[in-house]
Amino acid sequence: MPKAEINEIKDLRVKLDKALEFLRGEYLAIRTGRAHPALVGDIRADYYGNPTPLKQMANITTPEARKIQIVPFDRGSLKAIEKALLASKLGITPQNDGESVRLTLPELTKERRVELVKLVAKKAEESRVVLRNHRRDAVELLKKLEKDSKITEDDLKKFSKDVQDITDEAVKKIEEAFKAKEKEILED
Repeated sequence: MPKAEINEIKDLRVKLDKALEFLRGEYLAIRTGRAHPALVGDIRADYYGNPTPLKQMANITTPEARKIQIVPFDRGSLKAIEKALLASKLGITPQNDGESVRLTLPELTKERRVELVKLVAKKAEESRVVLRNHRRDAVELLKKLEKDSKITEDDLKKFSKDVQDITDEAVKKIEEAFKAKEKEILED
């Protein structure tokens, strides 16, 4: 078994895992009515002239299922954090108590839940497209190796099947992530 093909299949596995992790990160940033630090962690606030993610400026916790509490490392940045949250697309008014900023997530309407499920489905489909592109690239590389006589036709079939199996496994994981997020959104 040629070493290059084994590396290509390992590379494919890594690429597919990265695509899945990216999707999971995208899902964390979607507001579902449940509080999660990732909802606000990447929002950037002006911190001494630099746009800085909140996760680098403060401790972000969820003391209750529908509340997010942001306690800055530097109290002087409270106003900047509050301003950044107001400017964000969250649509939630922050409450500043002088030591921390709190966000209370409102109940999601039925229409909003349907919109979120569509968004989550779209992101899952985008991830599946990425997986198919990686699969196509891997199969093309295998065909090129076979054409260059670096692998046999039997190796090409075997490795192509391995590539398809790895891709099918990744697609299944994307579907599981989608179903879990859909369930989370639709729960009352």
